[in-house]
Amino acid sequence: MAKGRFKHKPTGERSFSSPEDIAAGTSAGRPKTFAKHDEKDVYSRRGEPEEESEDFMKPKHKGIEGLIEIENPNLVKTKNVKAKDIDIGKPTDMSRREREDLDKQKSHERHMKLQEQGKTEQARKDLERLTIIRQQRAEATKKREEEKAAKEERKANKALK
Repeated sequence: MAKGRFKHKPTGERSFSSPEDIAAGTSAGRPKTFAKHDEKDVYSRRGEPEEESEDFMKPKHKGIEGLIEIENPNLVKTKNVKAKDIDIGKPTDMSRREREDLDKQKSHERHMKLQEQGKTEQARKDLERLTIIRQQRAEATKKREEEKAAKEERKANKALK
């Protein structure tokens, strides 16, 4: 006997019908209400065979499903496309992420182009800083040259004395 919390019950046993039982219609798996149609069901009271009406062709609906036609936008029937029918030259639609990446890249390129032309606010600030730095460097080089000239004059004056 198996140990554990749950006990095994014999309800899961399966019985299989033989092919002869299935052919005879006496298989254990089929309920008795699904008996084969007799020939007298096919013929009408007059003795003429009845034709199947269109009601048998339509699927039966539960409740009011047959009265209301519902179009479910989420229900998409898959279309099987064969490999020979695929058009390779046809451009495919991009996904949302691909479109966003492409837009991001284009906007970055546009921004960099405007940056080079000096039309953005950040570029203007950078250019102002650059001009100030150039002026400071020019003043510093001028000052160094003056100091160097003054130093040479002092050396020349000391050498003369």
